[in-house]
Amino acid sequence: MDMINREDKIGVYLRTHADNFIFDELSDKYLEKNDLKEILSGVPIPIRKTELESISTLTIARNMGFIIGCDPGFKYRENYIAYIIKIFDVRFAQGLIADGVEAAQRNDFEYACIQFRGAMILDPSSVDAVYCYGRACKDAYENGEEEDFIARFKAESIEAFEEVTLCRPDFAEAYYFLGYGYINLGLYVKAKLTWDDFIKLSEDEEKKKEIKERLSRLKEPVEIEEGYNLILSGHFNEGISVLEKYTESRFSDWWPLWYYIGMAYQGLGMAEEAIASFLKVLPLSPSNIDTMKELVKMYQEIGDDEKAEKYRKKIDIVAENIERDRLEAIAEKNEKLS
Repeated sequence: MDMINREDKIGVYLRTHADNFIFDELSDKYLEKNDLKEILSGVPIPIRKTELESISTLTIARNMGFIIGCDPGFKYRENYIAYIIKIFDVRFAQGLIADGVEAAQRNDFEYACIQFRGAMILDPSSVDAVYCYGRACKDAYENGEEEDFIARFKAESIEAFEEVTLCRPDFAEAYYFLGYGYINLGLYVKAKLTWDDFIKLSEDEEKKKEIKERLSRLKEPVEIEEGYNLILSGHFNEGISVLEKYTESRFSDWWPLWYYIGMAYQGLGMAEEAIASFLKVLPLSPSNIDTMKELVKMYQEIGDDEKAEKYRKKIDIVAENIERDRLEAIAEKNEKLS
């Protein structure tokens, strides 16, 4: 999993942990004595504020690993990696993984994510680091409250488990958690295929029984997703035929059901029917900006400028609330860390 060249979805939440450090340069005498001038000359090193009296090569390396875990794009990342590998070696990543596991066990999931990210940067071949990162992101979003936080950590978790299954196709546990990740995204076809692989690979009879029970309840959700896919591929009438069977079923409170029916009617040029379907989304998903945007388009199409403007304003309000909640969550976390 390339932590350096990929989008850092959760960095906005992790970088604040770097506020617990101060940065200072090592003396020229120390650098020369340890043959480090080429690596660290002019490079500030991180010192945890609580460790000012106990600085050692180990604490320096640990802190460097932590900082690049907070921010894979950190300016002195390559210098830090070179220092850690020169003083210890790439196996230092295993210590970061162990530290991350301990953090996860005490429910400090953000700290755990940082350690696993640091390990992944130091040793990009470490499948264990990627798997543990996926687990920590999963635990973080399951214990999260703020919508943006949950979405970002969920996306990271799924991407990590996908990476594990690509690197280690026989890693059964990755398929187990990945299936649940797909379920959380409403990707039922992917969940079914993933759990089929888990059952083939796993020797854990208890978990296999659990997943078989889950699979037995996926038939209808899988068909609904197939209806979504028909609509996304432009087969609007066929998609509606599949989905309308579920509008008076136990799935009637699934907002995506109404959203995609609305998209199908929109594709068929049936504006009134599309609007009626989109309006059924909002009581189920009140902050659904995508649905509001479609309503703006549909009301514009039928010439109802007043209602189009109503939903434009709602979009602005929801977007502002989401951003305010995100900033408040970050501020609250910073207050706890300080």
